[in-house]
Amino acid sequence: MKLNQINYTLLCDYYELTMSNGYFKYGMSEQITYFDVFFRRIPDNGGFAIAAGLEQVIDYIENLHFDEEDIAFLRGKQIFEESFLDYLKHFQFTGDIYAVPEGTPVFPNEPILTVRAPAIQAQLIETFILLTLNHQSLIATKANRIVRAAEGRAIAEFGSRRAQGADGAVLGARAAYIAGCQATACTLTDQKFGVPTNGTMAHSWIQMFPDEYTAFKTYCELYPEHTTLLVDTYNVLKSGVPNAIRVFNEVLKPKGIRHCAIRLDSGDITYLSKKARKMLDEAGWTECKIVASNSLDEYIIREILSQGAKIDSFGVGERLITSKSEPVFGGVYKLVGIENSDGLIIPKIKISENVAKITNPHFKKLYRIFEKESGKAMADLLCVYDEQLDNSQPLTLFDPNFIWKKKTFTDFQIKEIQVPIIIQGKTVYQRPNIEEIRSYCLNQIDLLWEEVTRFENPHNYYVDLSQKLWNIKQQLLEENK
Repeated sequence: MKLNQINYTLLCDYYELTMSNGYFKYGMSEQITYFDVFFRRIPDNGGFAIAAGLEQVIDYIENLHFDEEDIAFLRGKQIFEESFLDYLKHFQFTGDIYAVPEGTPVFPNEPILTVRAPAIQAQLIETFILLTLNHQSLIATKANRIVRAAEGRAIAEFGSRRAQGADGAVLGARAAYIAGCQATACTLTDQKFGVPTNGTMAHSWIQMFPDEYTAFKTYCELYPEHTTLLVDTYNVLKSGVPNAIRVFNEVLKPKGIRHCAIRLDSGDITYLSKKARKMLDEAGWTECKIVASNSLDEYIIREILSQGAKIDSFGVGERLITSKSEPVFGGVYKLVGIENSDGLIIPKIKISENVAKITNPHFKKLYRIFEKESGKAMADLLCVYDEQLDNSQPLTLFDPNFIWKKKTFTDFQIKEIQVPIIIQGKTVYQRPNIEEIRSYCLNQIDLLWEEVTRFENPHNYYVDLSQKLWNIKQQLLEENK
């Protein structure tokens, strides 16, 4: 579902327009090009990232056009050929896009998304594709780390007011839900994408009443089936929890309602939760849940749980929605090939003294290798587009970070994980709904070994090149010494 009806066509870097004007002027506008989107490093030194944002990329491509206002604006720059501006009046995307489905665990230097399109078309979509995949993949990756840290306890995304803008709040909450959060506080994300919303109360509700008890009782009478009381406005143990228990006894108990909750939003969460749990249990409210919030992330959650905190669920805000510990995903968009008039693909490579920035050339296929017995993902393999792989022969892969390390697979299954999304400008991908994406994501993470998903020193997942692709890359490196 579209977030809004804004025309994002000019949400591009200015050089994409100046280069496109040059391509047009020198007869290169229809040159077929191949671009890969990939990233080089996993945020927070994790073992994997999660791809997200594909649905918004599809919406963008389907609505890509220059309106009269856009053309007039560009004409006012007085540097663009009039014939180029006329070309933009009739602009539409006619190329192909391949991508991994949203929710797929992904690893450095493998293509999350590949574009095959005429040069101008491929160039103009770079910025939007990158900002969309970078943002949502970053938040999905962070959110899943927090979800895993909670060890089965529910995580609600609470970060809208600290997000970087409206799209950051709405789409960030979408990405967080895909990655395993159970709810969001952002109502618009619920309306647009069907992400469940929940919420409790602010301190201002309590301050509006003559006293804490009256505030609690009024709220409890309003929402007896959905009561969560914020107990830290004044004093958690002296008034907050006792007043909550009093109200539960007076309002909920006569109705036979046992499900309720309190929320801790400040102070020593571990200490207060233990004390609050004891008080609730002694008062007979063993089913009352304790929710914790207040600048949490996976590190703090793991620490307080290791100390025995009695928390049933968490509300996580700014450190999730901004991925505060690592706020940039770092995906890039690089030319990997061009196609000549005979349909022959000519591989292209970007070389750098920084070895990490040397690209993998050519139009590629991305395969994931699974162990037959366990079904677990073992490694990924990048191949040239025309290579055919099967599992009838042993397959040896090398660790790209330690080339002397290798692993041979003998009893395995192999699956191509990039799929066609748009072909000749038309969407061919059957878009899953948000629940299907979320279910797929969590299922795919379960296919990773614990050594890959652990927080400290995760196992280095193998992503290797086929021998054919390796040879092509080495040849290009030799030719460009």
